Amino acid sequence: MEATAHSIGLVEPQTLHVDDPLDLDCGKQLSQFNLVYETYGTLNADRSNAVLICHALSGNHHAAGYHSENDAKPGWWNKCIGPGKMIDTNRFFVVSSANLGCYNGSTGPGSTNPETGRHYGPDFPVVTVGDWVRSQNLLRAHLGIDRWAAVVGGSLGGMQVMQWSIDYPDRVAHAVVIASAPKLSAQNIAFNEIARQAIVTDPDFHEGRYYEKGVVPRRGLMLARMLGHITYLSDDAMRAKFGRDLRAGRINYGFDVEFQVESYLRYQGESFVTRFDANTYLLMTKALDYFDPAYETGGRLAEAFEPATARFLVISFTSDWRFAPARSREIVDALVDAGKQVAYAEVESDLGHDDFLLTMPHYANTMKAYMSRVAAEVGA
Repeated sequence: MEATAHSIGLVEPQTLHVDDPLDLDCGKQLSQFNLVYETYGTLNADRSNAVLICHALSGNHHAAGYHSENDAKPGWWNKCIGPGKMIDTNRFFVVSSANLGCYNGSTGPGSTNPETGRHYGPDFPVVTVGDWVRSQNLLRAHLGIDRWAAVVGGSLGGMQVMQWSIDYPDRVAHAVVIASAPKLSAQNIAFNEIARQAIVTDPDFHEGRYYEKGVVPRRGLMLARMLGHITYLSDDAMRAKFGRDLRAGRINYGFDVEFQVESYLRYQGESFVTRFDANTYLLMTKALDYFDPAYETGGRLAEAFEPATARFLVISFTSDWRFAPARSREIVDALVDAGKQVAYAEVESDLGHDDFLLTMPHYANTMKAYMSRVAAEVGA
């Protein structure tokens, strides 16, 4: 599968091995680790056209293109990354890495702990958005990139973008924060806790050492995904797609699948089990819960953004109730109060939180226009 006018084609993951210890926010340390990443496009002569993509909870390094001719699906943001797309690989050198703790590629719970010779499992330390950004900065240095033309991310990825702008202000020219929030609400933390409880109470969880038992906590992970998926969709989207349609066309007065929406959620949960890791789900949701850049400034978000020198684009979606537009406006207001340059777009949408993965015209046009300006600045 070769690159075409609108497709990246085949891509191959790469690995950065780091032997130097990484100090983590939890007080622990990774003595060594791997970061798996992919790149798309070409780095220009002065290495100024690089864009970092930060992934959300269920994402990884494979953001665009295909790994083989037989791949059924491309990377998770293939609609938005590629020749002539929102993030144009004809103009940018795009880097996408898998976060520490991720379910494939970068070092995580399923990796071998060099100190014990067995899977990390529950011994893998709790990681934060700040830890991810520090590890990504090592990747930046490895690639010889002095400054990202832009750091871009949606949802949990948007949190990483904000952290980049605060922790490494000289390394980020533009920060693009999509469908994100300055911290989770109590309701969102509650959803995450229910998902985690579904996993840890599964009899096959074995306190996180299920790898050694040759099992997977399928039921718990399936329930966690079903719950999460509901929160990513809007009520209007679910009504339009399923309504109260019955799978067999009649009520059977039982507890098996009867409504189409039940069938859909079970399918989503079952397919998720085959491509995700339960320990990783626990880690990722905790990283979401802990993110709060204003914690160190007594809740003053504008003060937290003081170090940032990047110019910001913040995008929200009207149907997103998980990370509602009001949460994006909190970010915008704080940036304005801190005297930063920020543009804001609130996109009319129907699907919900997952809209950031798609390309509705207002969203696509906003992103293309902004990224075109970024490209022009670096002569790309």
